[in-house]
Amino acid sequence: MKLFWLLAVGACLVLGGASVWMGGLNQDEGWYLYAANLLAEGKVLYRDFFFTQGPGMPGFYRAFTWVWESWGLLGARVFTLILGLVGISLATGLARRMAPDGRRGEAALVTFLLLGCNLYHLYYVAIPKTYALASVWVMAGFFLLAVGRKPFGLVCAGLALAYAAGTRVSLGALLCVVGLGLLFARQWKSLLWFCVGGFGGLALVYGPVLCDPGARAGLIAAQQYHAARGGFDITWTVGSFSRLVRWYLPVFVTLGLGVGKRSWLPGASILLWGFLAVFAIQMLAPFPYEDYQVPVMGLLSVYAAVTFVSRGAANRTIEQSEQSNNLALLLVLGLCFANSFGSPLLEKWMTNGQDRFWSLKKEQCELAQLQDVARRVEQLDPGGKTLLTQDLYLAIETGRKVPQGLEMGPFAMLTDAEWRKLLGQADCPIAAMSGYAFAIEPPVCNERPLDRQLEYWSILKRGYELVERHESFGQNATPLLILKHK
Repeated sequence: MKLFWLLAVGACLVLGGASVWMGGLNQDEGWYLYAANLLAEGKVLYRDFFFTQGPGMPGFYRAFTWVWESWGLLGARVFTLILGLVGISLATGLARRMAPDGRRGEAALVTFLLLGCNLYHLYYVAIPKTYALASVWVMAGFFLLAVGRKPFGLVCAGLALAYAAGTRVSLGALLCVVGLGLLFARQWKSLLWFCVGGFGGLALVYGPVLCDPGARAGLIAAQQYHAARGGFDITWTVGSFSRLVRWYLPVFVTLGLGVGKRSWLPGASILLWGFLAVFAIQMLAPFPYEDYQVPVMGLLSVYAAVTFVSRGAANRTIEQSEQSNNLALLLVLGLCFANSFGSPLLEKWMTNGQDRFWSLKKEQCELAQLQDVARRVEQLDPGGKTLLTQDLYLAIETGRKVPQGLEMGPFAMLTDAEWRKLLGQADCPIAAMSGYAFAIEPPVCNERPLDRQLEYWSILKRGYELVERHESFGQNATPLLILKHK
C-alpha cells in the first residue's frame, strides 16, 4: 500500500506542476482574478461592474490578491491548485470514512488515484476558475455530513454547500438533494440543523447582493445573460458527455466494476444522487461544457471508489483477498497513469495543431509567453497603470487596469455606441489586442459581424500605431497586436 501511495503522490505532484506551468491559458482566468481585484479595491459586485457568475469566488479570492500582484498568473495558479488539492484530500477522507471496515485505506487510495492522478482534473482545479474552490465546499459539505450528525457539524455542512452554491449557482441542487435525503430518512433534527446552515449560508452569500438594488439588478442581468444564449443542440450535449467520459475514463471504469458486483453501500447513494442532480442541470445548459462537471466529479469518484473496494470476499482466504486487492489497486493505478499520459491535453499544450503534414510545435508554453509579453508591455510603458485589452490575464500579469466596461474581457457587455466612445477616447499608453478583440457579441455570444469589427479596428488605429505582432498568443493561439498610443 505504501508503494502505491508513493507512486500516486509523486504522479500528482508532477501532473499538478505540469498543469500549473504548461497548462493552456484560459480567458476566464483573467476576469475572475480581475473581479477579485476590484472587490479588494472596494467595488461592489454586479453594481459597479458586470459579472456573470456567483459572488463566492471573487469574494473569497479578494483576500489573496497579493499573490498575483507579486507573482502574476503563476502565483494565482499555484494558489488555486492548493485549493484543488484540499478538495481532493477531502474526497479522500470522505472515501475513507464511508468505506466498510478493512477497506478504508483502499477506498482512500482509489479516490486519490482517480482525482489526484487525472491530468484533466488537476488542470481545471489549477487554473483560477470556480472549480477548485467549489470542489472544496462540495467535498467539505459531504465530509461533514459523513463524520457525524451533531448539530454543529450539520450546520457547517449546510454552510459549506451554501457557499458552493454561491460559487457556482448550479451546485445549489446539492442542498436540495441532501435536504430531501434527510427528509425521506425522517431525520427531523438533522434536517433542521442542516437547513439552519444552508439557509444561513445563502443569506450570507447572496443577502448583501439582494439588499443592494443596484447589485440585485446586476445579478438578475447576469442570469438573463446566460438565458440569452438559449437553444438546445443534442449533438453538442452528447459530445459534452462523450468528452467527459474520455477525460474521466478511470472513474467510469471503476464505477462500472464496482456497481457490476452489486456491492455499493446504501449510505453512499447520496453521493451518486448529488452528482446526478448537478450533472443533469448542467447538461441542460445550451452549451454544456464538460468542465462544468469538475466540482462534482469528487462525489462520483468517492462513490466509485467505495463501491469498487466493497466487493465481497466471503469465500476467499486472507492471502487470496490481499492478492486480489493488490491487483485491483494496480488496475486502477494503471488506468489513471495511462489516461493522463495519453491525454490530448499534453499535445494541445505543446502544439498549435497541424499545418497539413507538419505539426506546429509551440516555441514556449503559453504561460511563459504571457510573461514575456507582459515584460514587453512594461518596457514600452514603464510603471504604467492602464492597458487597453480584452485579454484580462494580460492585465493581471502586467498589474494594470483596463478601461471601465472591459471587466469581462471578450464577454464585455458594451453597446455599439459605448464601444465607439471607448475606442475613440481611450488614453491607455498601450493596447494589446488578440483575436478575441471585438469578436464576440454578448449575450448570445455569436461572432460580431466582420464589417463592425473592422470599424472598431479603424477607430482604434486613429489613436494607436502598431509596435509588434505575435502570431500565436494565448487561448487558442490567436494573433496578438501590441500598439502604442500616438
